[in-house]
Amino acid sequence: MAFIDVLMLGFAEAFTPTNLLFCFIGALLGTLIGVLPGIGPTATVAILLPVTFFLPPLGALIMLAGIFYGAQYGGSTTAILVNLPGEASAVVTAIDGYQMARKGRAGAALAIAALGSFFAGTVATIGLAVAGPTLSSFALSFGPAEYVALCIFGLLAATILAHGSVVKAIGMVCLGLVLGMVGIDVNSGSTRLTFGSTELYDGIDFVVIAVGLFGVAEIASNLEFKEARGILQSTIGRLWPTKQEFKESWPAVLRGTAVGTILGVLPGGGATLSAFSAYSVEKKISKTPEKFGHGAIAGVAGPESANNAGAQSSFIPLLTLGIPSNSIMAMMLGAMTIHGITPGPSVIQNQPELFWGLVASMWIGNAMLLIINLPLIGIWVRLLKVPYRLLYPAILLFCCIGVYSINNRGFDVALVILFGVLGYVLRKAKCEAGPLLLGFVLGPLLETNLRRALLLSQGDPMVFVQRPISAALLLITAGMLLTLILPAIRRGRKEAFEASED
Repeated sequence: MAFIDVLMLGFAEAFTPTNLLFCFIGALLGTLIGVLPGIGPTATVAILLPVTFFLPPLGALIMLAGIFYGAQYGGSTTAILVNLPGEASAVVTAIDGYQMARKGRAGAALAIAALGSFFAGTVATIGLAVAGPTLSSFALSFGPAEYVALCIFGLLAATILAHGSVVKAIGMVCLGLVLGMVGIDVNSGSTRLTFGSTELYDGIDFVVIAVGLFGVAEIASNLEFKEARGILQSTIGRLWPTKQEFKESWPAVLRGTAVGTILGVLPGGGATLSAFSAYSVEKKISKTPEKFGHGAIAGVAGPESANNAGAQSSFIPLLTLGIPSNSIMAMMLGAMTIHGITPGPSVIQNQPELFWGLVASMWIGNAMLLIINLPLIGIWVRLLKVPYRLLYPAILLFCCIGVYSINNRGFDVALVILFGVLGYVLRKAKCEAGPLLLGFVLGPLLETNLRRALLLSQGDPMVFVQRPISAALLLITAGMLLTLILPAIRRGRKEAFEASED
């Protein structure tokens, strides 16, 4: 099918009343989650995973995708108006956005954030539409050896790009790999790590781990902090930026879009890393770096463009290679698995309506977000007055009901609480749960393809370096590992993450 034909097919699917409704719900929920601090898109997608079991496949993916990139829009609103980021990627937006608000330029900051996000999201979606079929055709030549090399590359990149200690990140990946081995070995039929429990014979459900590590653990962490929200007392001002503000912001939007699109594709990347990187870029190349932290509009335009581009470009490796680049993409993979969809190059060829319908919905969703965000700023600010103590019991109840409804087992609810406790402990120990989830998702894929590769080569391990694509991926992985060992690289990585936390 020609490009224009498949694009029209996608819009035909996305413009059905049902899918438009799911797109609107996802965008609205994403904005709401971005505005309300203490929930976040990762926890929300995890909590809503059980609900997607009862939705049509395309509608479920459209809604979850809308929550992810919608949260990048909503997070900027409270970051600018109240200096309270509703989402991790909006932390850097608060630095200059709130200072602009204090100077009476909140409207301009909000408008630039929305317009930059819309432009970046549109460009990243075009990138997905163009790169998707090309990468998919390339991935059709992948065999078991190539997928083994790709999984190893993805897991190592996730550990390098994780915040904090690399050793802790590697430990999280290994724990995820071990959890992915629980159940009956399909080859030998023997049980592994079940401890005699028949409920674990089918392994640990992905939804159980996701809801526990991100949903329940998020609630427990937020209950530690007292609520202190100071609503901006000054007027928001006119929304349309001045000519000078447009002149200063459009190059930052272009650079942020480029940074976000590239980093979103990388394993371990995504919206948060893209936003921090874009802010660093803008500050370093600025002729007036002293303005940053005091209301520089480039400090709003760059990160806000980058986080939305990063959010949407992270769909590229998932939909073309079947490899999730971050924890939310791992959950999207889980949602596809729930509906019997195997992510990878076969999706575009065998289910073009699914791939192109999702791509088209992203364009529609970006337009919806532009309409939703700016006129409803007053409503979003009022929502900040809702006490978190009234929100968390309902969220926790929803988590338990959703998990129970999948298999109708109380054992799953107990596991959710167990993983919630584990997630809380990991946060206190400053260990990221994202690499663990990626290890859990990629572990079975790595094991299956490793066995296939060795079976086809009659046990010869040289098969991984004899095939050019596999050898190239392993060479890149080895290069990343060697550079990480270098003292200068380790110091630079540590300084970058310390700067992002500040």
